[in-house]
Amino acid sequence: MVVFYFKNCYNRAMNKIKVFSWCTIISAVCLSFLNISFHADISLLAFPLSLIFTAIIAYFSLIPLLKKQDPRYIPLVSKIIQYEPFAFLAVFILRRAGKDGTSFVLDLFTVLFWLILTAASFVLQYYFSEKRIYSYCPAWKEYKKNYKKPVRPVTVKVLVEALEWADALLQAVFMVTLLHVFLFQLYQIPSESMVPEFLIKDRVVVVKSLSGPKFPLSEVGLPYLKSYKRGNIVVFRNPHYVIDRKSEIKTFFSQLVYMLSFTTINLNVDAEGNPKADPLVKRVAGVPGEQLVMQDGILYVRTKDSKEFAPVEYDSQKAAWNLNEQTAEIKEKIQYMPFTQEEYDSMLKCEKLRRELDLSETALECRKIADSFAAYAKNVAGASAMDKKPAENFFTGTDLFEYKLFADNIALSQKLLTAAGGAAWFASFMTDWISSLPAEYSLQMISAGKNKLIGGDIYSDANFRLNLMIKLCVGRLVLRNAELLLSDMPLEKKNSDAARIEFMKEAEMLHYYIMLLDRRNMPVFPANNADGSANYIPENCYFMMGDNRFNSLDMRHSYDEKLVPLTQYDKYAVTYYSNMAPQFVNRRYILGTASIRFWPVNRIKKF
Repeated sequence: MVVFYFKNCYNRAMNKIKVFSWCTIISAVCLSFLNISFHADISLLAFPLSLIFTAIIAYFSLIPLLKKQDPRYIPLVSKIIQYEPFAFLAVFILRRAGKDGTSFVLDLFTVLFWLILTAASFVLQYYFSEKRIYSYCPAWKEYKKNYKKPVRPVTVKVLVEALEWADALLQAVFMVTLLHVFLFQLYQIPSESMVPEFLIKDRVVVVKSLSGPKFPLSEVGLPYLKSYKRGNIVVFRNPHYVIDRKSEIKTFFSQLVYMLSFTTINLNVDAEGNPKADPLVKRVAGVPGEQLVMQDGILYVRTKDSKEFAPVEYDSQKAAWNLNEQTAEIKEKIQYMPFTQEEYDSMLKCEKLRRELDLSETALECRKIADSFAAYAKNVAGASAMDKKPAENFFTGTDLFEYKLFADNIALSQKLLTAAGGAAWFASFMTDWISSLPAEYSLQMISAGKNKLIGGDIYSDANFRLNLMIKLCVGRLVLRNAELLLSDMPLEKKNSDAARIEFMKEAEMLHYYIMLLDRRNMPVFPANNADGSANYIPENCYFMMGDNRFNSLDMRHSYDEKLVPLTQYDKYAVTYYSNMAPQFVNRRYILGTASIRFWPVNRIKKF
């Protein structure tokens, strides 16, 4: 009776092994044919490689082991079973690494057969565990009992040991890759864009399973189960880089090499050989259905249901504008402080002066400066100073760059004084904005209280006023330079002129603010239509910013700068170098959400 029981158990176990072995073989055959490629690229290798591995699986599983029941093949078959899912995942990626990729339907069926093969493989690994497999057959049990390891030379022992370590490492890398793709990933913070929430080398657990993770190089994967809220910290692909099939292949294989080399080799670099800032870790600042604008460090939002922009209180709680206010413990760990408290106060002073700028009084002063300078120029160059023909093209290109206007103010003054049309151009530069403003933004409308914002929003209005502040400062400098150049005052007194020194201090304040402009503010985003109607962040799209706003190249910016005018409402507008290019991120590029900061231990935090 006992013999019958054990024999029955043995038969059941062996039958299950046969069933699941056939499952893996049939799945492998299907996967092989699904990996056929007719393109003359790397994908052509997928079919023969998968066919070879399928033949190995079929032969060693069926002939030496299950048919002949030779126990010597148990370790080999067990190892083959362990590598089945990883081998066919590698072939899956290889097939999709070709120039044209594959269709969603083909990917879907391939993934389904891979899942069947993987499930069968895991079941077989259970039955092939060393404590079970030899108990299924008396002959196998006797073989195991009498087995003695062969005596090997030292060189062979070392080689075997090395192969075992390589095997363990390779399996660990594949398993970690699967975990990273579908469940969670550990990230080390590389920059200070999220100070004080994250410091450099902080380590974070990022949960991916709810963010619709996909099989590498395909659109097949888990469904999207998470909608993101303002304030969520997310990890996402950097849209500043090209994200296409070629870049995705490079990114995947570079991550594989990075893990295999114990993080010593990073192939994910840009054209200059620098490591890519990809992925990024930022905070969600805008969600679908919102339109945003940021001015003087305050983020405003409106929706279809609320036509007026309102401050976002939550953002003001998370945005770190002044790192000087952080605790001593945090500050000593920060590698880059954007500015001192004095410089921060200078920025606030500049914003206050801009907000309080009276446009009517500014117009009067601009006219007065232009008229006074024209009188000086006429005494130097005669009637030619007011020649209007070359006035419009007197300065072009980078000549209106704010730094150049301030830095070359003396040379500018001399040219305007002596060149034909110089005074005429200067008059246009100082006063043209007064008459050329659109009717709805004219000084009369503003004086009547009917429209207080040039351009219709706080960002456009602020930049228009900043443009005037710079013009006033340049105008005052040019006029004072003309007075000094035409005076009999000794040179040393000209150089130490108190009025000119004050104007230069104002110029330094304005230049410093311009350097911070694109990090402190953001235009209406998404931009309005030509008719003024609002656009909103689309469904399944989000806008992200770093908490450390003055040290974060995020979704407000591009990686390229270009010379642009401060305002479109002045033909002679001052220009500056801007990298402002706000963009939203589709959820398909969001890899997951930060769950826990687990290192350093004294700063553990759950999000």
